[in-house]
Amino acid sequence: MSSAKREILRRVREAVGGQLEPPAPPTRNYRQSGALDLENFIEKLHDYNAGVHRCAAADLQTTIEHAMDLRGKHRLLIPPGLPAGDRFIHDNGLTYEEIDRSEGALTACTVAISITGTIILSHSPTEGRRALTLIPDYHLCMVREDQVVETVPEGIRRLRDFRTRPITTISGPSATADIEMIRVKGVHGPRTLDVILVS
Repeated sequence: MSSAKREILRRVREAVGGQLEPPAPPTRNYRQSGALDLENFIEKLHDYNAGVHRCAAADLQTTIEHAMDLRGKHRLLIPPGLPAGDRFIHDNGLTYEEIDRSEGALTACTVAISITGTIILSHSPTEGRRALTLIPDYHLCMVREDQVVETVPEGIRRLRDFRTRPITTISGPSATADIEMIRVKGVHGPRTLDVILVS
């Protein structure tokens, strides 16, 4: 232990009367779960100006192509864990410049939170690396209905198995505003987000 650290600890012990007791556990009297409302999740996505498509699992491919056609997208980048096709290019180590020149990306997600309209990626093989979801100007994200939870604590609990992975939280398309409240889209990620909610 360094002498500086010893001195800091000595001063702390002196300030608290020689005892360094662990703090009391926090009181968690906030709402930690709730009745899931998929319509609320969709409403939040619309509030964030995200496009929303709903489909059954059997219609997923058709819905993906429909969403792409509505946005005028011909080919999207996909993570290595998603099946390839004529309209998709696997991200197998593409450079940032190559990702930036793409029309956008299609990914899955880990969990979504209804009350905030937030989608969380843990960058699994079907979600891709962070660059894939932050650099392109368009993100099409597939969310299964069983991945949607009501509250933030429920969403965080779903991430326990992924605690060593980076996570990305998405609440609508990327946008920011400066001190004069001039809103600029696409600063920290895609300026256009579409979500496919799969039953």
